[in-house]
Amino acid sequence: VDACARCLVRIETPTDIPAALALQPHCGADRLVLGGGSNVLFTADFPGLVMQVAIPGIQWLGEDELYRYLSVGAGVNWHALVRWSVERDYAGLENLALIPGTVGAAPVQNIGAYGVELADVCRAVEAYDLEQGRMHRFAAADCRFGYRDSRFKQEASRWLITAVEFALPKVFEPKTDYPGVEAALAAQGAAGPLTPRRLADAIEAVRRSKLPSLEADQPGSAGSFFKNPLVCTELAEALAKRYPALPRYPAGEGRVKLSAAWLIEQAGWKGVRRGDAGVYDRHALVLVNYGRASGADIWALAKEIIASVQERFGITLEPEPLILPRDADSGV
Repeated sequence: VDACARCLVRIETPTDIPAALALQPHCGADRLVLGGGSNVLFTADFPGLVMQVAIPGIQWLGEDELYRYLSVGAGVNWHALVRWSVERDYAGLENLALIPGTVGAAPVQNIGAYGVELADVCRAVEAYDLEQGRMHRFAAADCRFGYRDSRFKQEASRWLITAVEFALPKVFEPKTDYPGVEAALAAQGAAGPLTPRRLADAIEAVRRSKLPSLEADQPGSAGSFFKNPLVCTELAEALAKRYPALPRYPAGEGRVKLSAAWLIEQAGWKGVRRGDAGVYDRHALVLVNYGRASGADIWALAKEIIASVQERFGITLEPEPLILPRDADSGV
């Protein structure tokens, strides 16, 4: 979707950050740290300073008996990193193939797919404190990782991630028990042992079958637009009695994860269009722009879906993308 920023600066090295911050008084009070922009929806122009992180580089840090250690610049394309690792037969990132965006954005959202999260392979995060003007290195245990959450998301205005350190396990323990993955592996017709590269190829095949292509002539999307809701066990059991086909997964601490896609589809939204804003006909969790929809158009459709699911199931869906400017009415 089209949107403009009052000011935009590309950060290609951590030393660029102080000079970028010096522009703040000329750009208005608002500030945004931006990666690839794939998990942001602009419903209007941004009235401030955008700091677009483009720090490159993959650095080998060493290894021990259990792990290989890497430091990767925050501006590196995430999928390019996954392919770089599996081409070298490094395990750990294969289930996270074909997720758009940059390495620096991955810890913010604690990206996850097919049974793996960024937190599973993160060793540390290097970030610049925009309030105090200094660098910090956070061990993974200090990043407050949660389901699509982290301290960097909770304190979004404070941190600019410059690099992420990874601990990639030397023992490959493939996770293939998600729907479609085994079938995609079988379709490869390959002989021999399963490798990280083969599993990454299978994950890509599954994702391509469900999501719009990233090619320019395909509908634009932010991937999964809504989080899978976490509810208490009692509510999940009550819903399961009414809807026996409801997919649900134990999430610990007396909580159950439900399928947002299933809820949306059952509410009748799969394939629905409002002008050029629509719900993808292959996957109800994906909102798409078929051409000329504005960010405001897409967000209006999202709020219709939220209200519909709330009315039918008593569950309030939360968007995964960052909605800008903030929507005062919805709390987003």
